[in-house]
Amino acid sequence: MMKQMSERILMLLKMRREATSLLIAQELAITKEGARKHLLSLENQQLVTAVVKSEGVGRPSTYYSLTEKGLAKFPDAHADITVQLLKSIRNLLGENALDLLIGDRETNVYKRYAQAMEGAKSLEDKLTILTQKRSEEGYMAEWKQNGDAYLLIENHCPICAAAQECQGFCRSELNNFRQLIGNAYAIERIEHIINNSNRCAYEIKRIEAHS
Repeated sequence: MMKQMSERILMLLKMRREATSLLIAQELAITKEGARKHLLSLENQQLVTAVVKSEGVGRPSTYYSLTEKGLAKFPDAHADITVQLLKSIRNLLGENALDLLIGDRETNVYKRYAQAMEGAKSLEDKLTILTQKRSEEGYMAEWKQNGDAYLLIENHCPICAAAQECQGFCRSELNNFRQLIGNAYAIERIEHIINNSNRCAYEIKRIEAHS
């Protein structure tokens, strides 16, 4: 039971990037003392680290986040063999063959997502379906509204090693998102795991019509 709760805390920190013991307790429906006990155990295992932050009036708050060792609990799927295959394709067949491979994957992914989105009328409906499909594939995706914009957030990248070897994968995913969301919206990547962020995040804004 303790191991299961610790795994849930690690998952929560992966999704939220950082959280206080109070937030963890509320999210997981446990006591604050129970959350602290699990966090202390995870600290001792060097899976989480704590930082004290002053937030104006009142006592400072302690925020917990994953260490590199903690992040390693969410591995890149088949990372080594994928990178080896990509290198072999580049070395034996050339960069063009690698581009064709990525293009074919982009097309297949688009068809799969577009089929799932059939009938979705609003942007919210599309984002709900998209994040569900992405989460099924290991991206730990979610969306939220941020003022007049929307954020599509992926808290994990199961193909990170492949994307580091060939960033064409990242470009193809952004291309697919733009096609799926539609021409009425502009979508830009504002956070990128490849650039040492904890997540990939895409900002989506409606394009204002000009008369």
